[in-house]
Amino acid sequence: MTDLGRREQDILALERRGFSGPGAKERAIREELGLAPVRYYQLLNALLDDTRALAHDPVTVNRLRRIREGKRAER
Repeated sequence: MTDLGRREQDILALERRGFSGPGAKERAIREELGLAPVRYYQLLNALLDDTRALAHDPVTVNRLRRIREGKRAER
């Protein structure tokens, strides 16, 4: 199994952070990662199903998986 790439690690690191107000996270996504928020969330969603991401940061990945499953259950 190969390690996560730098971009994948940066996405998980950004998800560990707290953001102060509306738009702050989207601004960080654009400025720090150079990604459009839509693309960021596509990559993040794929990471949640990646065993390498789980091995790299189990707390963050499991938290985000629970949130995702909760939103799916609401639909």
